Amino acid sequence: MKRAVLSVCILALALILTACGPTPSDSAVSTGDSASGDHAFDYGGDVTLRILSGSENQELEGILDDFVRERGVNIEMDYQGSLDIMRALQGETIDYDAVWPASSLWLTAGDTQYRVKHAQSISITPVVFGIRQSLAEELGFVGREVSVGDLLSAIQAGELEFCMTSATQSNSGCSAYIGFLYALLGNPDVITSENLQTPGLAEQITQLLSGVDRSSGSSDWLKDLFLTGGYDAMVNYECLVISANQELEARGEETLYALYPYDGLSIADSPLGYVDNGDAEKEQAFLDLQEYLLSDEVQNEIQRTGRRTGYEGVSAENADVFRADWGVQPDRVLSPIRMPSTDVLMECLDLYQTQFRKPSLTVYCLDYSGSMEGIGREQMVEAMSQILIQENAEQNLLQASEHEVNILIPFEGYPRDVYAAVGNGSELEALYTQVEAETATGGTDIYAAATEGLRQLGGYDLSQYTPAIILLTDGVSDGSIDAFQTAYEAFGADVPVFSIMFGSADPTQLEELAELTHARVFDGREDLIGAFRSVKGYN
Repeated sequence: MKRAVLSVCILALALILTACGPTPSDSAVSTGDSASGDHAFDYGGDVTLRILSGSENQELEGILDDFVRERGVNIEMDYQGSLDIMRALQGETIDYDAVWPASSLWLTAGDTQYRVKHAQSISITPVVFGIRQSLAEELGFVGREVSVGDLLSAIQAGELEFCMTSATQSNSGCSAYIGFLYALLGNPDVITSENLQTPGLAEQITQLLSGVDRSSGSSDWLKDLFLTGGYDAMVNYECLVISANQELEARGEETLYALYPYDGLSIADSPLGYVDNGDAEKEQAFLDLQEYLLSDEVQNEIQRTGRRTGYEGVSAENADVFRADWGVQPDRVLSPIRMPSTDVLMECLDLYQTQFRKPSLTVYCLDYSGSMEGIGREQMVEAMSQILIQENAEQNLLQASEHEVNILIPFEGYPRDVYAAVGNGSELEALYTQVEAETATGGTDIYAAATEGLRQLGGYDLSQYTPAIILLTDGVSDGSIDAFQTAYEAFGADVPVFSIMFGSADPTQLEELAELTHARVFDGREDLIGAFRSVKGYN
């Protein structure tokens, strides 16, 4: 199903005027992080609002930039996954002035101390299946209502694979997953713990999720990944499917056809809420921002990005954005499923992580070169404790499943050895003993380690796994990417090479590997747990 892509040319295209989310103007004084997309708008205002937000709101940065220019209020956007937002709200202190998750679900689950107030929905967008137009036609999905069962049948027949964000790290993936469960359970009033024990459910949801060929920790990056080419479908927000189609059409490439599973439709209601830390000036600045976003003029702008501002239809002047030839249904009355209670939600997510998702096949290439001696090695060993020791992994929904495979390759100027563990028992945790035992010495060759990772992956049927190579390194390497690129292209499978930086990291070489393999680079020095949650969200 998936067209193999052996090398990637990252295309730089200017978004057309109606693209989902205009970018800030060149004169904006801003800072950003290449991995997370964090962004600051600062024109010298007296008040700064720090907002913890879902990544999908990156598409609204142009609108935020206009507000900052007009009102003299600086904004710092910190984009994180839904689970991160929930956990931040559960902390003793919240280091933000506002939160803007994709769904009210995460406010309910996280804000147990009721510190968020003034929460209002800024927009809504359903979670849809976007399928290549020709494939949607071939499957008979165009012009008719489609159920989750129809999608499952296509997956079982080997006719459909799709990209989806991790249900334990991103709202779009979580919402889609809960929608799948809801439909497979026969549309109960609400999913209960007892429902999750229904005979046959585990087999059906496992088969459905076996269709996931690439995963991601964020919805916006999933769209970017899809646009690199070679994929047939993605599960994502309607607005991001529209955004992807605008870019695909601008390139002259085949667009996606949007499907709305009628028995498992979920939506994101994008609530923006104030974190009450007793600062009256910031509270007023927040209320000004919220009023601005909810004004008729800006709501119309938000609709132009492909988001809805109500549950019934869009304005006539924005009908050209919600195009029927793309399968988009602006007049569809949205009747979303009812989300389960927080306890049941967490049970659903635990089952996803440990039983239902396609098993991961992960190669960890660990840099034990001399430059990692000291703090770099210490950070790396701590990072691995968060994934290999299951008691730690469970705290962040990163625990292993029964059938997944983890491979360890310690390296310096060459790969030292290979260690493997299957499942989530003592064999996996024994790998940590080896991580602790390795010493840092010698030169560095990340390319030799990554190439050995490919060789190890070649011994498995990758269609049964979500494969990835994860480099933990300071990023300063001997050698050249050329030999690895040759090996990667000969390998002929879509395997991302993610990197987590430690020590005195130089991201240049790591970014080259990420570009080649449709992956990303994360920084483990400032937020170790966040970096690992991010990278594991992709497999």
